[in-house]
Amino acid sequence: MKSLTISSSSSSSHGFKVSARHISYRTMFRTILILAVVLPFVFILTALVTLEGVNKCSSFDCLGRRLGPKLLGRGDDSGQRLVSELYKNLNQVNSVEVPDGIKLPDNFTHLVSEMKSNKYNAQEFAVVLKGMMERSEKEILETKFAELVNKHFAASSVPKGIHCLSLRLTDEYSSNAHARRQLPSPEFLPVLSDNSYYHFILSTDNILAASVVVNSAVQSSLTPEKIVFHVITDKKTYAGMHSWFALNPYSPAIIEVKGVHQFDWLTRDNVPILEAVENHSGVRNYYHGNHVAVTNLSDTTPRLLASKLQARSPKYISLLNHLRIYLPELFPNLDKVVFLDDDVVIQQDLSTLWELDLGGKVNGAVETCKGGDSWVMSKRFRNYFNFSHPLIAKTLDPKECAWAYGMNIFDLRAWRKTNITETYHTWLKENLSSNLTLWRLGTLPPALIAFRGHVQPIDPSWHLLGLGYQSKTSIESVKKASVIHYNGQSKPWLEIGFEHLRPFWSKYINYSNDFVKSCHILE
Repeated sequence: MKSLTISSSSSSSHGFKVSARHISYRTMFRTILILAVVLPFVFILTALVTLEGVNKCSSFDCLGRRLGPKLLGRGDDSGQRLVSELYKNLNQVNSVEVPDGIKLPDNFTHLVSEMKSNKYNAQEFAVVLKGMMERSEKEILETKFAELVNKHFAASSVPKGIHCLSLRLTDEYSSNAHARRQLPSPEFLPVLSDNSYYHFILSTDNILAASVVVNSAVQSSLTPEKIVFHVITDKKTYAGMHSWFALNPYSPAIIEVKGVHQFDWLTRDNVPILEAVENHSGVRNYYHGNHVAVTNLSDTTPRLLASKLQARSPKYISLLNHLRIYLPELFPNLDKVVFLDDDVVIQQDLSTLWELDLGGKVNGAVETCKGGDSWVMSKRFRNYFNFSHPLIAKTLDPKECAWAYGMNIFDLRAWRKTNITETYHTWLKENLSSNLTLWRLGTLPPALIAFRGHVQPIDPSWHLLGLGYQSKTSIESVKKASVIHYNGQSKPWLEIGFEHLRPFWSKYINYSNDFVKSCHILE
């Protein structure tokens, strides 16, 4: 920049020169650049400090005190000291019992109000907080237990619609000759013992469930004309079951309906153990007693309670549930059969089951100790037996893999060469004499023992389990499985069934049927 000379021309005899400082364009550019970087940073830091500050800063002096240490790399550690103090008090209170008479706030708003009015110190606050959390945990646990008990009673009851269906069909049997017609027709009687057909055994007193099993099998079969269903039910349900299949033939499949009272072999003399099971006082108290009174809720977990309640289902002493162990005697002319539970749905053709090589074994079943689902597919002997009992500990291996009932291919010819049924009886008697201390569940544990060495594992895709107690079952897995099994309490015909899994079952119900409509099934 040019120099500027200023002189006095009037009174002053001397003059002076003022020379401006020389500032380069490069220096000015650097100054502007630095300010462009620093000023946004200062603005952001100011905003953060203001937002996170406990006290408001309304003056430059306050802001300077707040920003100074941070700009110099030194933070105010009062907040950190407060957190450390809180951790210290929480750790101390963790081992302290909450006093019985302490008054706990009902919710968070009340807690804040109590803090303001009572001026809690850190330790008092920690004690109150612990008490509130313990109370909430207890309430949640009690609610969960109540839910499990109510679910148990719901699962053990008969829905009004299904009860109506049975009554209506029983009445129809007495008044309608078509409902009493012979099943199957006389010309098909020889087929009942023809081993060139695919024979399915279904034992149930649930008419609606039986209709779904049969209908799904027929619709999924590539050769439905080769299917023979042997439906076994009890005496009280026989008339209604017969009426349903007489009035609703699932052609071209052949269906036989028999009551347990119609099997000549099935007498108390041949199976005395069944009478003992039904009449044993310990059994009746176990399955029909007060299931909640005998359970100490303070010493259990929701999952353990659910298992105990399921083990007390009255179905476990039902003759229909034990019938599968007598298949060789009930069907003396058949060589191979598939036994089905009434809570399954068949989604693919099962004829190739008869072609499986069982390697001389009796029972083709899916193992339940191998699979991605740690809840459903992690069952070993330790899950079913009481290994604290010396007899169980001496006889069985807790790590031995369990297998599934509900969809089994049985080679009856091989079975008749074994002592499986006698072994089953022996262990039932042993459990009765030990006051039911060997196992809890009814039919699978003695079968696990009786069939030891006689089980041939089959591919898991044949039989997908857990749809009655595992709500997280993969829909894709359900679609791919040959047979899906709603084992568990949440049956698809109950209101407690899982809504997203029910359609795989309910699509085989004929809602246009007059009996189904009049009984308002699943409405």
